[in-house]
Amino acid sequence: MPTPYRRVMLKLSGEVLAGPAGQGLDPEVFRTVATEIKEVVDLGVEVALVIGGGNIFRGTTASAMGMERASADYMGMLATILNGMAMQNFLEQLGVVTRLQSAIEMRQLAESYIRRRAIRHLEKKRVVIFAGGTGNPYFSTDTAAALRATEIGAQVILKGTKVDGVFERDPVKHPTAKKFDRLAYQDVLEKNLKVMDATAVTLCMDHNVPIIVFNVKEKGNIRRVVQGEPLGTVVDGGRQEKGGR
Repeated sequence: MPTPYRRVMLKLSGEVLAGPAGQGLDPEVFRTVATEIKEVVDLGVEVALVIGGGNIFRGTTASAMGMERASADYMGMLATILNGMAMQNFLEQLGVVTRLQSAIEMRQLAESYIRRRAIRHLEKKRVVIFAGGTGNPYFSTDTAAALRATEIGAQVILKGTKVDGVFERDPVKHPTAKKFDRLAYQDVLEKNLKVMDATAVTLCMDHNVPIIVFNVKEKGNIRRVVQGEPLGTVVDGGRQEKGGR
């Protein structure tokens, strides 16, 4: 079945890869996600991946507890490299050829990020995992995903979360909260909706990169969203439409 996308950026928070305790690395979750990424690769789609580090260490949390912000953010970047190495391992166990590129140089573990090399890997149908954030403190992995997606020419950012899309309120705390089927970038910024941080959303808006927020915990959803099934919430330059869940 043909897909509407040739090249996608998959953004996963560290939390969706955590175990039942909400922290650490859960091998079964990594294995499940890796299997679904392989299904997408088998469709002929070029896949880039950015993973957060919140299941291991959150720089903003450490900063709020008194740690110097830049140091805390660098520690968070290292957590993303651990997650990237783990995902690389599980993908390669499935026979998926991968490359791990880091914004922070560590030659024994990963390639340094080079845009043209990353694009060449994708053209050869290798999954490219971007780790280390942007390599700079004060920027989130959401911003890293938006930046890398723009640099490599990804047609869409797929933001995998633990809920079914973007809601007017936290659906865990407010079960009757309405889900948005479609939002404009400006709506997200004005309503301060927690899709991605403002820097990431603005970057996507400036370069017309749509974002699809969907539930990655539901089996098969990565393949479904890549194949164009109407899942989650689409954020783009269009008009806002409110869903009726």
